[in-house]
Amino acid sequence: MGMELIAYIGLGAATGVLAGLLGVGGGIVIVPLLVLMFGALPWGPAHAAHMAHLALGTSLASIVFTSLASVRAHHRRGAVDWGLVKRLSPGLVLGTLAGTALAAALSTPALKALFVCFAWIVGVQMLLNLRPTAARTLPAPAGLHLAGAGIGVFSSLVGIGGGSVSVPFMSWCSVPLHRAIATSAALGFPIALAGSLGFIANGLQAEARGQVLPALCLGYVYLPALAGIALGSVLTAPLGARLAHALPVARLKQLFALLLLVLGTRMAWGLIKPWLWA
Repeated sequence: MGMELIAYIGLGAATGVLAGLLGVGGGIVIVPLLVLMFGALPWGPAHAAHMAHLALGTSLASIVFTSLASVRAHHRRGAVDWGLVKRLSPGLVLGTLAGTALAAALSTPALKALFVCFAWIVGVQMLLNLRPTAARTLPAPAGLHLAGAGIGVFSSLVGIGGGSVSVPFMSWCSVPLHRAIATSAALGFPIALAGSLGFIANGLQAEARGQVLPALCLGYVYLPALAGIALGSVLTAPLGARLAHALPVARLKQLFALLLLVLGTRMAWGLIKPWLWA
């Protein structure tokens, strides 16, 4: 367990640096690496059917802690649009809870396939620096509730804080980029909190139906991984923010995009390989 916990702290530390340096959410890195790490553990093969659910639930639970530091930093700069956070949050929470129920009903291969598509799309977007064009203003409250629900559902299905979806949405609605990023950081907390609670509840229901999950799990949240990732990422996020002023961020984003494409392809190969050798 000692080396395993050190590995989770290392994953959290790397995630914190990347979040501070490149402004990317941790879930997009945490989920595929947790799937690989869980598969290498002694209990991994026996719980392959729950591997993606555990990675998603643990990722969202870790974002509960890491988002707080990010929100505080953006709030100090006065960049968060709290009015927009208030209007989007009801839909976000309901959508996220619905997404966790949907994720619990899907198989691990289906969830992996969704994440592969997501990683490839984000990787290409970052590699080519594609940005949505401001084409409209923010919709009426009903439209914001609907948009929030959609962001919440998608975020829970891929285990992220929603920034990869909410920032493009707000930019498309003519919200300035720096304000969209800061507001997205604030939106990550209700998504992560609702998502982690949803994965905990659905995992407990699965156990009540007779499914066996690994020891030290709270529903679909693996507690040793949560503790290590939260600790590592909270400690290193400020370092990433400082490095952002000293390193070539644009080139590093391209390298990170390539990493996402590699991780997505690695996960896709894991899905395809059994069919090739069947």
